[in-house]
Amino acid sequence: MYGDDATVRKILTESGDTWAVVGLSSNRQRAAYGVAQVLQRFGKRVVPVHPKAETVHGEQGYASLADIPFDVDVVDVFVNGDLAGAVADEAVAEGAKAVWFQLGVVDEEAYARTRAAGVDMVMDRCPAIEIPRLA
Repeated sequence: MYGDDATVRKILTESGDTWAVVGLSSNRQRAAYGVAQVLQRFGKRVVPVHPKAETVHGEQGYASLADIPFDVDVVDVFVNGDLAGAVADEAVAEGAKAVWFQLGVVDEEAYARTRAAGVDMVMDRCPAIEIPRLA
């Protein structure tokens, strides 16, 4: 398990409410779309990060984390596992407090680098499943 319940709770309740969702587009068929809706319902500001830089769920999109002109608290990663590590590294470089890899996304080396940098991280879990459990 990559991220114990205490870390999950900390990220969801203490790390901040601005979440960059990497891989979020206007495609309603993608998991990121529904997860972002759940995050919004629970009071999170969702910032879409996708090469198309589309507006999704009423929030302006950006092509990369570096393009976001304000601080992001948590980076939620919806990209293929082979790309996820680079996103985690970028999240650390941009000052995120936490990184969250979605279900099925595991990169042990990225996890070790991120944690070594002092940034909380969870892998292979979904905030849309976890956040209702906190209520």
